[in-house]
Formats: sequence, C-alpha cells, structure tokens
Amino acid sequence: MKNVEHIGIAVKDIEAAEKLFSSLFNSQPYKRETIASEFVETSFFKINETKIELLEATDPNSAIAKFIEKKGEGFHHIAFEVDDILAEMERLKAEGFVLLNEKPKPGADNKLVCFLHPKGTNGMLIELCQEIR
Repeated sequence: MKNVEHIGIAVKDIEAAEKLFSSLFNSQPYKRETIASEFVETSFFKINETKIELLEATDPNSAIAKFIEKKGEGFHHIAFEVDDILAEMERLKAEGFVLLNEKPKPGADNKLVCFLHPKGTNGMLIELCQEIR
C-alpha cells in the first residue's frame, strides 16, 4: 500500500454536507459523481494531498443508506492507494483477510476498488484503490 487515498464520510444530504465541509475547509469540492452501480452520489474535497469523499445514498436499500440507518452519519471507510490491485487482493487473501468483492470494480474518481470486510479489520471498512490506466 502506498498511502491513504481518501477518507469516506456517509451523509444524509450531500448538498448540506458540501456547504458544511466547504466552510470547514475554506474550499469547494473539486468533483461530484454518481456511481449508479453502488447507488451513491459522491463529492470530493482535496486539502493538500488529502482527499475527503462524501457519500449520499441514492436508493434506500443501498449500503450507504443501511450504514446511516444503523450507525448514523459519519466516518464510513478509509481508502488506500495501491499500484496493483489484483496483486494486493491476492496478498491480502493469502493473509486471511476477507474481500467483499472477488474482482476489482469501477469506483469513483477514476479508480478500480475492492473492499475488505470490517470483521477482519477491527471494525473498519477498508478500500483498496488503483487508478484506472
């Protein structure tokens, strides 16, 4: 793993959250994107090299909607950048980690992504990200 790629925050209302974080960071989001396959609207902020991803559910049965219903708004996941997502997935499986998807899938911000099950990572949802080349 290279570095933290972004921190994901689950929100009920992305427009209200954008206003709040715009005030907090004194900057505007650089990108908003809908990921139809995940039923989520995303908004990205960048503070120096740190990215913050806001996630709003677009369907009441989506993972983000269920997360907010169970835990409320707030920290959802931490994403780590990797050079070779397939190799990293294989390495982590060999180490005993449970992957939530067997193949990388397209994610936001031009990334291939894979998630690790929180039961094997001290309750934290971890995302692997590789830039789509």
